[in-house]
Amino acid sequence: MLMSSLVDRFAHQLLEARAHSRSLAPISSVSTLSIADAYDIAKRLDAIRIAEGERPIGRKLGISKRQFWRNENTQDVHQGLIFTTLFSSTVRFLDDSFTIQSLAGAREPKIEPLVVFKLAKTPSTNATLYELSDCLEWMAHGLEIVVNPFNDSTFEISDAIAAFGMHGALLIGEPHILSNSTRHQLGDVLADASISLSCEERLLGAGYGSNVMLNPLNALWHLHQLINSQTRFPPLHTGEIISSGSWTMAYPIRAGQTWTTAFSGISLAGLSLSFV
Repeated sequence: MLMSSLVDRFAHQLLEARAHSRSLAPISSVSTLSIADAYDIAKRLDAIRIAEGERPIGRKLGISKRQFWRNENTQDVHQGLIFTTLFSSTVRFLDDSFTIQSLAGAREPKIEPLVVFKLAKTPSTNATLYELSDCLEWMAHGLEIVVNPFNDSTFEISDAIAAFGMHGALLIGEPHILSNSTRHQLGDVLADASISLSCEERLLGAGYGSNVMLNPLNALWHLHQLINSQTRFPPLHTGEIISSGSWTMAYPIRAGQTWTTAFSGISLAGLSLSFV
C-alpha cells in the first residue's frame, strides 16, 4: 500500500504531465502499484481537480482485461473493469453530427466508439439489471479520445487506472430519450446492434454491442456493483453520464483525418469527426 505522500506525489506528477503534454515513466516501473493504490491516486486526482474548480459529471468505464469480454462465468468479472471520473472540462455535447476536434497536446491519441447513458435517478445499491434500466433518462452516441501519458507501451492496468483511465476527451451526440418499453428491452437491443468506424471513407472497424460485456447496459450494471464495493468513490447518482465502453478496438488517429461512424439496429445517428 502506497504511503499518502507517494499517492500525492504521483497525482501531481500526472497532473503536471497532462498540463504540459509531457510523457512520464509508468508508475509501476518506479514503485509497486496495486489496483487499490491506483484508485487511491485516482481519488486524489479527483480531489485536486475539484478543489481547483473542475466539475465532475460522470464516469468512464473501460474493459481492461481483454478488449472484448464475453464469458459470464469468469472468476471475478470486476477484475476486467476499470473506471475514472469524468469532468465537464473534457466532455463535449455536440450540436451537430459533424464536428472538429483538436488533438493539440494529446499523446498517442486513439478513437473508441461507444454509447453514453444518463441517469434520471439514483439506482439502489442492490438494483437489478431491470431496475437499473428504469433509472436511465437517455442514451447517446459517444466518441472517446484515448491518450497515453507514458513513455513506455508496456504499462500495467494499475497505471491506466491512475492515469485518468487513459481518458482524453469524450464527444457526445444527440441524446435519445428512452421510453419505458425501450428501457426494458434495451439490453437485448444493444447486444444485437452494430457500429461501423471509417476513416476517409475507408471502413476500418466494426463491432457489436455484445462486445461490451454482453451489452452496454450489462456493463453499466457491473460498474454500479464495482463502485458500490469500494468506499473511495461516491455511488452512481442522479444526473451522471456514463461512458459505457468501446464497441470496437481503439484506432490511432492524427490531425488531418476525418472519421465517421454509423449504427445499425438502434436509432442513434452516426457522427463525423475531423481532427486538427
